[in-house]
Amino acid sequence: MEAWPGDAYPLGATYDGNGTNFAIFSEVADAVYLCLFDDDGNETRVKLREVDGYVWHAYLPQILPGQKYGYRIEGPYDPASGVRCNVNKLLLDPYAKAVSGEIDWAQPLFGYNFGDPDSRNDEDSAKHMMLGVVVSPFFDWDGDRKPRTPYHRSVIYEAHVKGLTQLHPDVPEEQRGTYAGVAHPSVIAHLQKLGVTAIELMPVHQFVNDSTLQEKGLSNYWGYNTIGFFAPHNKYCATGDAGQQVQEFKAMVRELHLAGIEVILDVVYNHTAEGNHLGPTLSFRGIDNQAYYRLMEDEPQYYMDYTGTGNSLNVRHPHSLQLLMDSLRYWATEMHVDGFRFDLASTLAREFYDVDRLSTFFELCQQDPVVSQAKLIAEPWDIGPGGYQVGNFPPLWTEWNGKYRDTVRDFWRGEPATLGEFASRITGSSDLYEDSGRARWRRSTSSPPMTASRCGTWFRTTRSTMRPTGKTITTANPTTARGTAARRDPRRTRRCWRCGPASSATSWRRCC
Repeated sequence: MEAWPGDAYPLGATYDGNGTNFAIFSEVADAVYLCLFDDDGNETRVKLREVDGYVWHAYLPQILPGQKYGYRIEGPYDPASGVRCNVNKLLLDPYAKAVSGEIDWAQPLFGYNFGDPDSRNDEDSAKHMMLGVVVSPFFDWDGDRKPRTPYHRSVIYEAHVKGLTQLHPDVPEEQRGTYAGVAHPSVIAHLQKLGVTAIELMPVHQFVNDSTLQEKGLSNYWGYNTIGFFAPHNKYCATGDAGQQVQEFKAMVRELHLAGIEVILDVVYNHTAEGNHLGPTLSFRGIDNQAYYRLMEDEPQYYMDYTGTGNSLNVRHPHSLQLLMDSLRYWATEMHVDGFRFDLASTLAREFYDVDRLSTFFELCQQDPVVSQAKLIAEPWDIGPGGYQVGNFPPLWTEWNGKYRDTVRDFWRGEPATLGEFASRITGSSDLYEDSGRARWRRSTSSPPMTASRCGTWFRTTRSTMRPTGKTITTANPTTARGTAARRDPRRTRRCWRCGPASSATSWRRCC
């Protein structure tokens, strides 16, 4: 196959109307192979012969949108030293803008043989892997403009793409549980009726279903298990997974903006779906394990874990930071997203051991002309030592105010000695934000009051408590658990009680 030298930037697969440029970073690779797949699964390998600054690249004329691809990395395999290259493992491009298929958790996906973690497995994983897809960057935005609603006028509604639309009677069946369903006029009208100014979507980056759930016939509903930071999750697309998900997501954003509703994404940059040293080799692990993950300094075969998921992204490495910033800019510019809510944001500030509000990641966000203008909302904790950082994020950021949430719930429950703190929280938590460096008019909104969320009080309970005669219909799934309590707010005590008929499936009167 004809291959030209191409360019080292931008990373990923970039279609220009005539062909596609492919570029991937790996500092440890001895050789990199681009693997192209046809509709029958037949593989064609192209060796990338050009490398600049550890970025391997080539330009392939006549490669069009819809082309499926992956990579193979030839290099050292020495888990004890923290390197895990294996040319037999097909790898997903970290910059893939669309993903086709899903993994099946078969033995070939793992770098070792089951039952013997110290062994090496050389079975080919291609038949069991998801694939990247070349996408078209062209889309008719029809004059789209971001609403840019100021924080003090924002009403942010957290929602799940499938949960919001799956049971909605007005949404066509083929569009339920999809981006097209969120963009349906009936769903948008419902959000407008509630006074919503921004919808905060639970994870829509491409994620992986956990093997333990699949074995039980279940799936990862919430999606906090990312493998592709540039790709909209393919299962939320009504029209296919060969790049159509990008067009459908953009159309959803366009329709929401037309209705004056911003789109905020819940993003999970703190870890990936590859898990700990016993996890599969899907992408980052096989491309450059040391660059992308925080490893134990004395035992680099093991992973630092501040997230309760098995690994933590290495925010000390420049190419990991570049991945994060490129992803944020892509969603803000190419996908027209208005803001981001960062899951376990404290992890992103751990350059060494402690959480550092002056970390490189925060500095990059501060100086970036695109990212700095988006709404940046932190979940200000992780499970590591000193991870609870409510009130300590830099001035550019807002936070989920966990203290506001807990105090309001205690007040509703009639807990003693909470009235004074309730007054402080309801008036802006000045003890946390008075000296934060925000403009005076913004201090009360430097942490948007947060009471109802997927891991707490449900919206119907909140709205009914505040307006007893109000009536609302929502289809969000109220029974879904995140899967591991360790990833919730580490300071949260049990603030749960039943205040409605246990048999009522629609009252959802449980506050937690």
